Amino acid sequence: MEITGPIIIAIVFAVAFVIFVIYAIVKAQGRKLTTGTEDMIGKEAVAQTTLNPKGTVLAEGELWTAIAGNDTVAPGEEVVITKVEGLKLWVAKKTEEKEGK
Repeated sequence: MEITGPIIIAIVFAVAFVIFVIYAIVKAQGRKLTTGTEDMIGKEAVAQTTLNPKGTVLAEGELWTAIAGNDTVAPGEEVVITKVEGLKLWVAKKTEEKEGK
């Protein structure tokens, strides 16, 4: 039986695909595990309504009920998530000092 060019090319592509799949699996296993709410702390959100102190923010593409503590936050203003409690986010105004950190 003679091995022709197209058979060799097919074998090379199959081996390359298998190597790619193994690489992707190994890389995925090395990622840090995070669950939804734990990963949100420290991320930014945008106020959708006035937070005085309670309102709505857009975080990670979803609308959340948020509490701004003693701050009043205007719609469109960026905030930083400081705590997640059930389905409520505790947020603080994003300041230039926090942006530098």
